[in-house]
Amino acid sequence: MNFASDNVYGIDPRIMAAVTEANSGTARSYGADDLSVAAEAKLSEIFETPVRAFLVATGTAANGLALSSISSAFGAIICHAEAHIFCDECNAPEFFTGGAKLLGLPGRQGKITPALIESCLKSFVRGEHDPKPMAVSITNASELGTVYSPNEIRAIADLVKPRGLRLHMDGARFANAVAGQGVTPAELTWKAGVDVMSFGGTKNGAMLLEAVVFFDCALAEDFSHRRMRAGQLMSKGRFLGAQMLAYLEDGRWLENANKANSLARRLGAGLADFPALRLYAPVEANEVFALMPEALYDKLLNSGVVCGRWIAAGVDEGEALVRFVVSFATPEDSVDRLLSLLPEIT
Repeated sequence: MNFASDNVYGIDPRIMAAVTEANSGTARSYGADDLSVAAEAKLSEIFETPVRAFLVATGTAANGLALSSISSAFGAIICHAEAHIFCDECNAPEFFTGGAKLLGLPGRQGKITPALIESCLKSFVRGEHDPKPMAVSITNASELGTVYSPNEIRAIADLVKPRGLRLHMDGARFANAVAGQGVTPAELTWKAGVDVMSFGGTKNGAMLLEAVVFFDCALAEDFSHRRMRAGQLMSKGRFLGAQMLAYLEDGRWLENANKANSLARRLGAGLADFPALRLYAPVEANEVFALMPEALYDKLLNSGVVCGRWIAAGVDEGEALVRFVVSFATPEDSVDRLLSLLPEIT
Protein backbone atom coordinates (compact mmCIF):
# COMPACT_ATOMS: atom_id res chain seq x y z
CA MET A 1 0.00 0.00 0.00
CA ASN A 2 2.36 2.64 -1.25
CA PHE A 3 0.87 6.14 -1.52
CA ALA A 4 4.11 8.04 -0.99
CA SER A 5 4.25 9.57 -4.48
CA ASP A 6 3.43 9.01 -8.12
CA ASN A 7 7.20 8.73 -8.61
CA VAL A 8 7.47 5.44 -6.71
CA TYR A 9 5.84 3.42 -9.48
CA GLY A 10 7.51 2.44 -12.73
CA ILE A 11 7.18 3.19 -16.40
CA ASP A 12 4.14 2.57 -18.57
CA PRO A 13 5.09 -0.62 -20.49
CA ARG A 14 4.01 1.02 -23.75
CA ILE A 15 6.47 3.86 -23.18
CA MET A 16 9.20 1.39 -22.24
CA ALA A 17 8.51 -0.47 -25.49
CA ALA A 18 8.92 2.77 -27.45
CA VAL A 19 12.31 3.37 -25.81
CA THR A 20 13.38 -0.16 -26.71
CA GLU A 21 12.26 0.34 -30.30
CA ALA A 22 14.23 3.62 -30.50
CA ASN A 23 17.32 1.66 -29.47
CA SER A 24 17.51 0.04 -32.92
CA GLY A 25 19.75 1.49 -35.58
CA THR A 26 21.13 5.01 -35.56
CA ALA A 27 19.72 8.51 -35.29
CA ARG A 28 20.90 12.09 -35.34
CA SER A 29 22.19 13.45 -32.04
CA TYR A 30 21.25 16.32 -29.73
CA GLY A 31 17.52 16.48 -30.40
CA ALA A 32 17.77 16.66 -34.19
CA ASP A 33 16.42 13.12 -34.56
CA ASP A 34 13.09 12.40 -36.21
CA LEU A 35 11.42 11.35 -32.96
CA SER A 36 12.22 14.59 -31.14
CA VAL A 37 11.11 16.68 -34.11
CA ALA A 38 7.88 14.70 -34.31
CA ALA A 39 7.34 15.16 -30.56
CA GLU A 40 7.32 18.94 -30.95
CA ALA A 41 4.83 18.63 -33.82
CA LYS A 42 2.64 16.34 -31.72
CA LEU A 43 2.63 18.83 -28.85
CA SER A 44 1.53 21.52 -31.29
CA GLU A 45 -1.32 19.24 -32.29
CA ILE A 46 -2.26 18.53 -28.67
CA PHE A 47 -2.33 22.24 -27.83
CA GLU A 48 -4.04 23.25 -31.10
CA THR A 49 -1.43 25.90 -31.86
CA PRO A 50 2.18 26.00 -33.06
CA VAL A 51 4.48 25.67 -30.04
CA ARG A 52 8.19 25.45 -29.47
CA ALA A 53 8.90 22.47 -27.23
CA PHE A 54 12.24 21.52 -25.69
CA LEU A 55 12.62 18.10 -24.07
CA VAL A 56 14.53 17.85 -20.78
CA ALA A 57 15.03 15.17 -18.17
CA THR A 58 13.69 16.71 -14.94
CA GLY A 59 10.91 18.95 -13.74
CA THR A 60 13.34 21.08 -11.78
CA ALA A 61 15.30 21.84 -14.94
CA ALA A 62 12.09 22.52 -16.86
CA ASN A 63 10.85 24.99 -14.26
CA GLY A 64 14.15 26.77 -13.76
CA LEU A 65 14.87 27.08 -17.47
CA ALA A 66 11.34 28.17 -18.31
CA LEU A 67 11.47 30.89 -15.66
CA SER A 68 14.88 32.02 -16.89
CA SER A 69 13.26 32.81 -20.23
CA ILE A 70 10.75 35.23 -18.69
CA SER A 71 12.65 36.79 -15.78
CA SER A 72 16.03 38.45 -15.55
CA ALA A 73 18.45 38.28 -12.62
CA PHE A 74 16.90 41.37 -11.03
CA GLY A 75 13.34 40.12 -11.49
CA ALA A 76 10.71 38.96 -9.03
CA ILE A 77 8.62 35.83 -9.64
CA ILE A 78 5.34 35.52 -7.74
CA CYS A 79 4.14 32.03 -6.83
CA HIS A 80 2.41 30.08 -4.07
CA ALA A 81 4.28 29.69 -0.80
CA GLU A 82 3.99 25.91 -1.13
CA ALA A 83 4.88 25.75 -4.82
CA HIS A 84 7.52 23.25 -5.86
CA ILE A 85 9.70 26.05 -7.22
CA PHE A 86 9.54 27.77 -3.83
CA CYS A 87 10.00 24.82 -1.47
CA ASP A 88 11.47 21.83 -3.26
CA GLU A 89 13.96 22.82 -5.92
CA CYS A 90 16.97 23.94 -3.87
CA ASN A 91 17.06 27.45 -5.35
CA ALA A 92 17.18 26.09 -8.90
CA PRO A 93 14.91 28.87 -10.26
CA GLU A 94 17.19 31.46 -8.65
CA PHE A 95 20.20 29.68 -10.10
CA PHE A 96 18.89 29.42 -13.65
CA THR A 97 17.58 33.00 -13.67
CA GLY A 98 20.84 34.30 -12.25
CA GLY A 99 19.28 35.51 -9.02
CA ALA A 100 15.60 36.35 -9.52
CA LYS A 101 13.66 36.58 -6.27
CA LEU A 102 10.75 34.19 -5.60
CA LEU A 103 7.85 35.63 -3.63
CA GLY A 104 5.56 33.00 -2.09
CA LEU A 105 1.94 33.93 -1.37
CA PRO A 106 -0.26 32.05 1.15
CA GLY A 107 -3.21 31.16 -1.04
CA ARG A 108 -5.89 28.76 0.16
CA GLN A 109 -5.85 25.16 -1.04
CA GLY A 110 -2.58 25.54 -2.91
CA LYS A 111 -3.72 28.29 -5.29
CA ILE A 112 -3.03 32.00 -5.60
CA THR A 113 -5.63 34.55 -6.65
CA PRO A 114 -5.64 37.87 -8.49
CA ALA A 115 -6.36 39.64 -5.19
CA LEU A 116 -3.27 38.13 -3.55
CA ILE A 117 -1.12 38.94 -6.56
CA GLU A 118 -2.42 42.52 -6.78
CA SER A 119 -1.71 43.07 -3.09
CA CYS A 120 1.83 41.79 -3.61
CA LEU A 121 2.38 44.04 -6.61
CA LYS A 122 1.27 47.08 -4.62
CA SER A 123 4.20 46.47 -2.25
CA PHE A 124 6.71 47.36 -4.97
CA VAL A 125 7.16 51.04 -4.12
CA ARG A 126 10.95 51.44 -3.93
CA GLY A 127 11.76 51.73 -7.61
CA GLU A 128 15.14 50.25 -8.49
CA HIS A 129 15.66 49.26 -4.84
CA ASP A 130 13.03 46.54 -5.32
CA PRO A 131 13.35 43.61 -7.68
CA LYS A 132 11.27 44.14 -10.80
CA PRO A 133 8.07 42.04 -10.98
CA MET A 134 8.46 39.97 -14.13
CA ALA A 135 6.52 36.74 -13.84
CA VAL A 136 3.83 34.77 -12.06
CA SER A 137 4.07 31.00 -11.75
CA ILE A 138 1.09 28.77 -11.00
CA THR A 139 1.08 25.02 -10.45
CA ASN A 140 -1.61 22.95 -12.15
CA ALA A 141 -2.48 20.59 -10.53
CA SER A 142 -1.33 22.36 -7.36
CA GLU A 143 0.77 20.95 -4.54
CA LEU A 144 -2.47 20.26 -2.66
CA GLY A 145 -4.06 18.43 -5.58
CA THR A 146 -6.40 21.27 -6.50
CA VAL A 147 -6.84 22.51 -10.06
CA TYR A 148 -6.99 25.98 -11.56
CA SER A 149 -9.90 26.35 -13.97
CA PRO A 150 -9.50 28.23 -17.26
CA ASN A 151 -11.45 31.14 -15.77
CA GLU A 152 -9.14 31.31 -12.74
CA ILE A 153 -6.07 31.33 -14.97
CA ARG A 154 -7.56 33.96 -17.26
CA ALA A 155 -8.31 36.20 -14.27
CA ILE A 156 -4.64 36.03 -13.25
CA ALA A 157 -3.46 36.67 -16.81
CA ASP A 158 -5.82 39.63 -17.21
CA LEU A 159 -4.33 41.17 -14.07
CA VAL A 160 -0.65 40.65 -14.77
CA LYS A 161 -0.32 40.91 -18.55
CA PRO A 162 -1.17 44.64 -18.71
CA ARG A 163 1.55 45.15 -16.10
CA GLY A 164 4.13 43.47 -18.32
CA LEU A 165 4.41 40.21 -16.37
CA ARG A 166 4.59 36.79 -18.02
CA LEU A 167 2.64 33.73 -16.84
CA HIS A 168 4.32 30.36 -16.28
CA MET A 169 2.62 27.08 -15.42
CA ASP A 170 4.33 24.25 -13.57
CA GLY A 171 2.56 21.30 -15.15
CA ALA A 172 4.31 18.38 -13.47
CA ARG A 173 0.79 16.93 -13.03
CA PHE A 174 -0.76 18.78 -15.96
CA ALA A 175 -2.33 15.59 -17.32
CA ASN A 176 -4.19 15.14 -14.04
CA ALA A 177 -5.37 18.75 -14.17
CA VAL A 178 -6.70 18.37 -17.72
CA ALA A 179 -8.40 15.08 -16.91
CA GLY A 180 -9.87 16.47 -13.70
CA GLN A 181 -11.34 19.56 -15.40
CA GLY A 182 -12.66 17.89 -18.51
CA VAL A 183 -11.30 20.73 -20.65
CA THR A 184 -8.79 20.80 -23.49
CA PRO A 185 -5.07 21.41 -22.96
CA ALA A 186 -5.43 24.61 -24.99
CA GLU A 187 -8.24 25.91 -22.77
CA LEU A 188 -6.13 25.33 -19.68
CA THR A 189 -3.00 27.04 -21.05
CA TRP A 190 -2.50 29.53 -23.88
CA LYS A 191 -6.18 30.29 -24.41
CA ALA A 192 -6.26 31.35 -20.75
CA GLY A 193 -3.08 33.42 -21.04
CA VAL A 194 -0.18 31.07 -20.19
CA ASP A 195 3.06 32.05 -21.98
CA VAL A 196 5.27 29.06 -21.15
CA MET A 197 4.80 25.84 -19.22
CA SER A 198 6.68 22.89 -17.82
CA PHE A 199 4.85 19.90 -19.29
CA GLY A 200 5.34 16.83 -17.13
CA GLY A 201 5.43 13.18 -18.11
CA THR A 202 7.58 11.49 -15.46
CA LYS A 203 4.87 11.33 -12.78
CA ASN A 204 2.36 9.90 -15.23
CA GLY A 205 4.14 6.95 -16.83
CA ALA A 206 7.37 8.14 -18.42
CA MET A 207 10.90 7.20 -17.41
CA LEU A 208 12.34 10.73 -17.34
CA LEU A 209 10.45 13.17 -19.48
CA GLU A 210 9.57 16.82 -19.17
CA ALA A 211 9.17 19.52 -21.79
CA VAL A 212 9.40 23.29 -21.74
CA VAL A 213 6.55 24.38 -24.01
CA PHE A 214 6.40 27.93 -25.31
CA PHE A 215 3.07 29.30 -26.49
CA ASP A 216 4.67 32.68 -27.13
CA CYS A 217 7.29 31.31 -29.49
CA ALA A 218 9.30 34.55 -29.45
CA LEU A 219 10.31 33.71 -25.88
CA ALA A 220 12.07 30.58 -27.15
CA GLU A 221 14.56 32.49 -29.28
CA ASP A 222 17.63 31.69 -27.17
CA PHE A 223 16.28 28.69 -25.27
CA SER A 224 18.41 26.16 -27.12
CA HIS A 225 21.45 27.86 -25.62
CA ARG A 226 19.89 27.91 -22.15
CA ARG A 227 19.16 24.18 -22.34
CA MET A 228 22.69 23.41 -23.53
CA ARG A 229 24.31 25.54 -20.83
CA ALA A 230 22.22 23.77 -18.19
CA GLY A 231 23.40 20.33 -19.29
CA GLN A 232 19.89 19.37 -20.40
CA LEU A 233 20.55 18.84 -24.11
CA MET A 234 20.74 15.06 -24.34
CA SER A 235 23.14 13.67 -26.92
CA LYS A 236 20.84 10.69 -27.42
CA GLY A 237 17.73 12.86 -27.45
CA ARG A 238 15.78 10.29 -29.46
CA PHE A 239 15.02 8.48 -26.22
CA LEU A 240 13.20 11.54 -24.90
CA GLY A 241 11.41 11.97 -28.21
CA ALA A 242 10.36 8.32 -28.19
CA GLN A 243 8.94 8.70 -24.70
CA MET A 244 6.98 11.84 -25.56
CA LEU A 245 5.44 10.34 -28.69
CA ALA A 246 4.45 7.17 -26.85
CA TYR A 247 3.11 9.23 -23.94
CA LEU A 248 0.85 11.29 -26.18
CA GLU A 249 -0.16 8.52 -28.59
CA ASP A 250 -3.89 7.70 -28.62
CA GLY A 251 -4.48 9.93 -25.59
CA ARG A 252 -2.35 7.67 -23.39
CA TRP A 253 -1.31 10.57 -21.14
CA LEU A 254 -4.94 11.36 -20.34
CA GLU A 255 -5.85 7.69 -20.03
CA ASN A 256 -3.22 7.28 -17.32
CA ALA A 257 -4.26 10.50 -15.59
CA ASN A 258 -7.93 9.55 -15.62
CA LYS A 259 -7.11 6.23 -13.99
CA ALA A 260 -5.09 7.92 -11.24
CA ASN A 261 -7.72 10.62 -10.69
CA SER A 262 -10.48 8.03 -10.46
CA LEU A 263 -8.59 6.09 -7.80
CA ALA A 264 -7.93 9.31 -5.90
CA ARG A 265 -11.62 10.22 -5.90
CA ARG A 266 -12.48 6.74 -4.64
CA LEU A 267 -9.88 6.99 -1.92
CA GLY A 268 -10.99 10.49 -0.95
CA ALA A 269 -14.64 9.49 -0.72
CA GLY A 270 -13.73 6.48 1.41
CA LEU A 271 -11.54 8.49 3.77
CA ALA A 272 -14.23 11.14 4.17
CA ASP A 273 -16.62 8.47 5.46
CA PHE A 274 -14.54 7.94 8.59
CA PRO A 275 -15.46 10.26 11.50
CA ALA A 276 -11.85 10.45 12.70
CA LEU A 277 -10.69 11.91 9.38
CA ARG A 278 -11.55 14.95 7.31
CA LEU A 279 -10.34 16.03 3.92
CA TYR A 280 -8.09 19.08 3.90
CA ALA A 281 -8.72 20.00 0.27
CA PRO A 282 -11.09 18.84 -2.46
CA VAL A 283 -9.85 15.89 -4.51
CA GLU A 284 -9.45 17.29 -8.03
CA ALA A 285 -6.45 15.37 -9.35
CA ASN A 286 -4.46 12.39 -8.05
CA GLU A 287 -3.61 13.51 -4.53
CA VAL A 288 -5.66 13.18 -1.35
CA PHE A 289 -4.91 15.19 1.80
CA ALA A 290 -6.54 14.05 5.03
CA LEU A 291 -6.39 15.40 8.56
CA MET A 292 -6.27 12.74 11.26
CA PRO A 293 -5.07 12.24 14.84
CA GLU A 294 -1.32 11.70 15.03
CA ALA A 295 -1.96 8.36 16.73
CA LEU A 296 -3.95 7.16 13.73
CA TYR A 297 -1.19 8.26 11.35
CA ASP A 298 1.30 6.22 13.39
CA LYS A 299 -1.00 3.20 13.22
CA LEU A 300 -1.21 3.51 9.44
CA LEU A 301 2.57 3.51 9.16
CA ASN A 302 2.86 0.56 11.52
CA SER A 303 0.29 -1.32 9.42
CA GLY A 304 2.40 -1.05 6.28
CA VAL A 305 0.75 1.97 4.66
CA VAL A 306 3.34 4.19 2.99
CA CYS A 307 2.18 7.81 3.01
CA GLY A 308 3.67 11.16 3.91
CA ARG A 309 3.06 13.83 6.48
CA TRP A 310 2.50 17.28 5.01
CA ILE A 311 3.13 20.69 6.54
CA ALA A 312 0.45 23.31 5.97
CA ALA A 313 -1.60 25.93 7.78
CA GLY A 314 -4.73 25.04 9.73
CA VAL A 315 -3.47 21.83 11.35
CA ASP A 316 -4.35 21.56 15.03
CA GLU A 317 -2.01 20.29 17.72
CA GLY A 318 -2.12 16.51 17.94
CA GLU A 319 -3.29 16.31 14.34
CA ALA A 320 -1.42 15.15 11.24
CA LEU A 321 -2.01 16.27 7.69
CA VAL A 322 -1.32 13.21 5.56
CA ARG A 323 -0.79 13.06 1.80
CA PHE A 324 -1.85 10.04 -0.24
CA VAL A 325 -0.76 10.01 -3.90
CA VAL A 326 -2.02 7.52 -6.45
CA SER A 327 -0.66 6.92 -9.92
CA PHE A 328 -1.77 5.15 -13.09
CA ALA A 329 0.04 2.06 -11.75
CA THR A 330 -1.28 2.06 -8.18
CA PRO A 331 -3.04 -1.29 -7.68
CA GLU A 332 -6.76 -0.80 -7.13
CA ASP A 333 -6.66 -3.26 -4.27
CA SER A 334 -4.26 -0.93 -2.43
CA VAL A 335 -7.10 1.56 -2.09
CA ASP A 336 -9.52 -1.18 -1.04
CA ARG A 337 -7.06 -2.58 1.52
CA LEU A 338 -6.42 0.84 3.03
CA LEU A 339 -10.13 1.59 3.38
CA SER A 340 -10.70 -1.88 4.88
CA LEU A 341 -7.86 -1.33 7.31
CA LEU A 342 -9.17 1.92 8.77
CA PRO A 343 -12.11 0.41 10.74
CA GLU A 344 -9.68 -2.03 12.32
CA ILE A 345 -7.31 0.63 13.65
CA THR A 346 -9.70 3.50 14.47
